[in-house]
Amino acid sequence: MSGIKDEKDGSYQGDMEPRVEKADVLHSEVLVNADLMNDAFDGENREHEMGVWQAAKQHPWACFWAFTMCFTIVMESFDMFLNGNFVALKEFQKVYGVQTGPDTYSIPTKWQSALFQSGQCGAFIGVFLAGPVTNRLGYRWTTILALVLMNATIFISFFANSLALLTVGQALEGVPWGFFIANSPAYASEIVPLSLRGACTATLQMSWSIGSIIVAAATLGYNKQANEWAWRIPLALQWIFPTPLLILIFLAPESPWWLIRRGRKAEALRSIKRLGEKNEEHAHQSLAMMERTVEIEAQMGGAPNLLDLLKGTDLRRTAITCLMYASQNFAGNLIANQATFFFEQAGISSDKAFQLNLINSCLQFVANVGSWGLSAWFGRRTIYLWGTATNITLLVILGICASVHQSTATNYAQAVLGILISFVFAGTCGPISYTIISETSSVRLRALSTAVGRAAYYVAEIPMIYLASKMLNTTGWNLAGKCGYVWAGTACVCWVMAYFFLPELKHRSYRESDILFNRKISARKFKTTIIDVRENE
Repeated sequence: MSGIKDEKDGSYQGDMEPRVEKADVLHSEVLVNADLMNDAFDGENREHEMGVWQAAKQHPWACFWAFTMCFTIVMESFDMFLNGNFVALKEFQKVYGVQTGPDTYSIPTKWQSALFQSGQCGAFIGVFLAGPVTNRLGYRWTTILALVLMNATIFISFFANSLALLTVGQALEGVPWGFFIANSPAYASEIVPLSLRGACTATLQMSWSIGSIIVAAATLGYNKQANEWAWRIPLALQWIFPTPLLILIFLAPESPWWLIRRGRKAEALRSIKRLGEKNEEHAHQSLAMMERTVEIEAQMGGAPNLLDLLKGTDLRRTAITCLMYASQNFAGNLIANQATFFFEQAGISSDKAFQLNLINSCLQFVANVGSWGLSAWFGRRTIYLWGTATNITLLVILGICASVHQSTATNYAQAVLGILISFVFAGTCGPISYTIISETSSVRLRALSTAVGRAAYYVAEIPMIYLASKMLNTTGWNLAGKCGYVWAGTACVCWVMAYFFLPELKHRSYRESDILFNRKISARKFKTTIIDVRENE
């Protein structure tokens, strides 16, 4: 009988060629089945040979679904930048702030920090829930549930009539953010060919920029509104995202890697075809390649759990993931998150600060697009190290500009340097971090690893947000551009850690990555170590 056997009821689906029956070999038999192993070799070799443009032409739907999943992060971006702009809105300051001058008001540092940190606290809970839920339900249904929750929690923020209630609303909105950021890089990396991993996972950073552009435009348009709609209308704009994304994610294919891990090979094959693999033979080769990798990892450990992240070579991979996520908070990126307020503290007028913020957001988007080319030409390690080194230099110059006698020229110099720092981050460290994160973990532990890595991001970000607010606020340390010295120091630590511990995983299949980590190859030798296509360990 031809067709693919459904493991749930024993029936056969479809009227395929007899060749398809090889796809039904149990994972435990893949490594000893010569035909399937040859298919796996051919599938992996074909991925290595496929260029970026060829892969994009053959798999446009894979790119589309990867971008759709990554676009869910626009909601966290929108809210993060919105909070950063609220504290700079004159009407918001007047209603909720304390008077600091004849006609000037400021949101107290503790409430600034609370508004910024509450969403991150909620997201911290969300990322830990995301791993087990995703392992159980899959990327699609987990994300759909999070989008439904997002729609509901926006109501609390929109109708909030105090800083305390707004803070609670942000905390509850943060829970679905955790699901989005944990699932997006993992899903995107699993559904696209090897050569497209860098560009597609980098669209996460682009979603951040799109969110900041919408916020910058909305707050620029409403910053002169002399009533509560100056901030309620921007809050209401959050509802434009969840429902359309929910419909799209419902229509999207599930990750074939996740389906194979769950033993649903018939569905995995259909998913591979939906993602762009029209050639029947090539589809089966891709399936065999995935089965091979899943079986190799299954022999290393059983059902995935959080403790596995701390065992053996997975501990090293978890540490790299956590380092990459946490380092996003230490290279001056928090200046971008509070750009409008930073510009005002640097001596720029309120109107011009909002205009500069919009320019800054648009330039970040341009940098994100440029990062696709960088990831195609250069290695992940190279981009991260050079991007971080560039920002360290710019941060030191920012500190120097803020330390000399202040004038209109130094004010604008600080603003321009703030924009340049954001631009460099958006084109290098930001997007490439997501690529590194999605490639470093094993397939078996990917959902859990990306979740724990993002938790490390929040653990680092929550105190850093307080520090950033304290450094910039007039009721705090009022450092303005002198904060560049602090961020340059923390960025130096990230650079040193990356130099010694960050491996180069460009052009590496998941099987090759497993082997390199299991052999405990030095990070600086990953690029030059040769792994034969026939090696399993």
